[in-house]
Amino acid sequence: MVEIAVKLPDGSELSVAEGATVRDVAAAIGARLAQAAIAGKLDGTLVDLGHVVNAGQTVEIVTDRSPEALHILRHSAAHVMAEAVKQLHPMAKFGIGPAIEDGFYYDFEVGRPFTPEDVEAIQERMRQIISESLPFTRGELDRLEAHDAFEEQPLKQELISELPEDEVISVYTQGTFTDLCRGPHVPDTSWVKAFKLTKVAGAYWRGDSDRPMLQRIYGTAWFSDKDLAAYLTRIEEAEKRDHRKLGRELDLFSFHSEAGAGLVFYHPKGARVLRLLQDWERAEHYRRGYAEIITPHIFKADIWKTSGHYDFYRENMYFFEIDEGEGQPPVEYGVKPMNCPGAVMVYANDVRSYRDLPMRLLELGTVYRHEKSGVVHGLMRARGFTQDDAHIFCTAEQVKPEVAGVLDFVDWAMSAFGFSYTAEVSTR
Repeated sequence: MVEIAVKLPDGSELSVAEGATVRDVAAAIGARLAQAAIAGKLDGTLVDLGHVVNAGQTVEIVTDRSPEALHILRHSAAHVMAEAVKQLHPMAKFGIGPAIEDGFYYDFEVGRPFTPEDVEAIQERMRQIISESLPFTRGELDRLEAHDAFEEQPLKQELISELPEDEVISVYTQGTFTDLCRGPHVPDTSWVKAFKLTKVAGAYWRGDSDRPMLQRIYGTAWFSDKDLAAYLTRIEEAEKRDHRKLGRELDLFSFHSEAGAGLVFYHPKGARVLRLLQDWERAEHYRRGYAEIITPHIFKADIWKTSGHYDFYRENMYFFEIDEGEGQPPVEYGVKPMNCPGAVMVYANDVRSYRDLPMRLLELGTVYRHEKSGVVHGLMRARGFTQDDAHIFCTAEQVKPEVAGVLDFVDWAMSAFGFSYTAEVSTR
């Protein structure tokens, strides 16, 4: 028997038979680890337990304590839900079913909205599928085989057509259900023990309002009933503190469907709170050397073409035409989704010396963005809102201290409200 050596996370090596799988590696390390294994990582890439290891690869075993574990579990739960829907609604068309933060969803086209009774029936069928301990098995198809396998699924056909020609098309099967999927998944359906379907919402296919409206079922999954119960309790408590609910109860703000989705009406009490917050942060901006500007809410489309918004952000903007006078063609204008062009024009209005720099500009500017109706969420995701923007013009030598100053400002503001946060670097 030919043996190969693989590396373990602690730097040690382990000899296994050629052709061994991640599951075999877990068993070679110990019986308890093999029993707890969910998936694996080969040189940092997530794979299922049936994946064959190669000589020299670093093998890490994923258990329910691993950071990736819940994501894998929830992805598997989405597949279990899809199988339940297939069994109960054989004519259903399937979209996508990813894991998301704290849960999962799957999009279905069934010709009508799901009722609460439908959801309960799906949940019950999921329990049956889970009790059968059906293994998740991976397969690979070429493009023609994939199209044949999903010939009655137009949404899947669309996804297959968009894959690169040289991409390996992988599928996962459990029981009666097969889906396009990169994986990995838990070993079998019995791992999806603690779950709950939480809500149903409409969702346009691929977020395009010109495409079919699908039914999206959301759910959550955990490794224990205790964790599930704790999560549901947190959600219940959070709903009691939902800012939309408090806004109504405290007479702070309201929304009116006749005016449009995502547009906030601040009542006297809410307006006072908003002004106090703005004055508070305005004073801190002044203390830190910022000067305030106010720029128009609309600009000619040419400005947005110059800034790049017209080409790359147009679908999220509101455009209209203004009659500039008799005999003149109408001129296209855009309502600003961001304050950047205004600050640049203020800066460019005069010749600047290096002695004028850094020039720190503040604008509490109202902006408008065409957010999809399905994603607007109270004050957190609105179509019209005030954005506290800062634009800093400086020399190359001043970049480092200016960035440090901005980060200090952010930390000051977040700390004032007791918020914890993470920071990520973006170059665009």
